[in-house]
Amino acid sequence: MANLRDIRRRIKSVKNTRQITRAMQLVSSSKMKRAQDAAVAGRPYALLLADLLDTVGEKLGLSGARISHPFFDKREVKTRGILILSTDKGLCGPLNTNLFRKVSEDVKGDARFITVGRKATQFVSRSKRDLMADFTISDKAHFTELRPMLKLLIDAYLSGEIDTIEVAYPSFVNVLVQEPVIQSLLPIIDLREVLEQLKKRVAGEEDLLAARSDRREMEFEPSAEAVLAKLPDLYVKVIIHQLLLESRAAEYCARMVAMKAATDNASSLVDDLTLDYNKARQAAITQEILEIAAAASSN
Repeated sequence: MANLRDIRRRIKSVKNTRQITRAMQLVSSSKMKRAQDAAVAGRPYALLLADLLDTVGEKLGLSGARISHPFFDKREVKTRGILILSTDKGLCGPLNTNLFRKVSEDVKGDARFITVGRKATQFVSRSKRDLMADFTISDKAHFTELRPMLKLLIDAYLSGEIDTIEVAYPSFVNVLVQEPVIQSLLPIIDLREVLEQLKKRVAGEEDLLAARSDRREMEFEPSAEAVLAKLPDLYVKVIIHQLLLESRAAEYCARMVAMKAATDNASSLVDDLTLDYNKARQAAITQEILEIAAAASSN
């Protein structure tokens, strides 16, 4: 058994660590609430934009396969384009590990990567994959911060450098569950199917927004074709922004849970060490009493 001084030092060290993890838990809890609010607030807009694209196509008598836009053109997939949304820091449990395992298992063959977050950049570099670019986005994740990354990604798709745009991110399910997902954005093969998947993935509530058949007559300015030409590009940008907000909410939930578990483990360890300390102290006192009694009996 360790001596009393060593046990006291260890108790002090664990208590200091507990204070740090407790503070990180409270900070993550505060950021988690803001991130959740931002993610939830953006869901109706993202779904409405997808539904608007579907409605405009319906008014023109077009399906996704017939809309004249590069995003709807089916092409041979030679090089996949993967956007990975990860965290800049660790201490968030298995969030990044699960995401990178998903990428390793599902992305085979030629692929080029764009990363958001230092952990994703390190993963792509260590695994010697083709890294096109890496970006750092602040915690607030304003849409303006994403514009350089979105321009690079869309230009690479239009130029033929990549044949798909897919987003790998930790999907926010609830506070305790964050599911790694690789969502395909381009090309858009079936617009209705994309809308249904988006409802399930982003909305979480089937009745939040339903694709509907609008019987009203509509006029488009300057023209229906001009409106339809701009919507797919805006749709992709908004969806990527929404997925980034979802990944931020998942990050802070995972970090809060991890730090709470660390704090609880530290408290449990302090209790065990305190018990060991009391046992060692009692043993030392008992030993001293026996020595005194032995000395008195010898006299």
